[in-house]
Amino acid sequence: MTTQTVTSAVAQQRDSSPAALVRKYRTDFATVLPSHIKPETWLRIATGALRRSPQLAHAAEKNPTSLLVALLDAARKGLEPGTEQYYLVPRKTKRGPEVLGITGYQGEVELMYRAGAVSSVKVEVVREHDTFAYNPGEHDRPVHEINWRADRGDLVLVYAYAKMRDGATSNVSVLSADDIAVILSKAEGADSPFSPWQWNPKAMWLKSAAHQLAKWVPTSAERVWQPDGPPPETPPAVPVTLPTAEDVVDAEVVDDWPAAPADTADGE
Repeated sequence: MTTQTVTSAVAQQRDSSPAALVRKYRTDFATVLPSHIKPETWLRIATGALRRSPQLAHAAEKNPTSLLVALLDAARKGLEPGTEQYYLVPRKTKRGPEVLGITGYQGEVELMYRAGAVSSVKVEVVREHDTFAYNPGEHDRPVHEINWRADRGDLVLVYAYAKMRDGATSNVSVLSADDIAVILSKAEGADSPFSPWQWNPKAMWLKSAAHQLAKWVPTSAERVWQPDGPPPETPPAVPVTLPTAEDVVDAEVVDDWPAAPADTADGE
């Protein structure tokens, strides 16, 4: 085998990698990204997520279409894939490994801030030894007291609300442990040890409350600011190192991604 043949074979292998597939569709991602997101930065974050997790890269290689679907969803929302804004999680299915995208807690909050109607968003868990009170009609927002020096106990509630830029308080989303149990029962693959419900349940409680709040306050993938003041601060996205394999909770279906090239067809 000549040096040229080896070089050609290596180049072909690289061209068929998930990271190469992401780069191949960079123009398509750039087309759907919100205008304030820099495509090259977003692409580096996406390919970085694949490099950090061998399990994610393996699932993407076996089912590249599932990777593209998840990334397209993240791009449309302008969220950073492979962070707490937008999880990229490998899982096993009857069809083989695949990638599923999940909008995380920080992603839900980010979309609220971008709409420009809120000045702050509060999302917090309540543990069994905390003091918590919220009576609609009596309180405009929950009263939550924490003894930081004591054991707070197990998760029992989670709540979310937004302070609007006009000073009003949004509807308050309060979910009990029973509410979370219902959500958990409908979450695909949540009983897997690799599901975020197992390795980061607090984040999934927060995501559930933020998702409910998003039904009551404006959200936007595009950054929209009101003319009467500076944009509110947003929480920073934190890169996530995924666990060693496969499962996820839920995701939104995207149905119009172009078919994967022949050399990246789904594998078993």
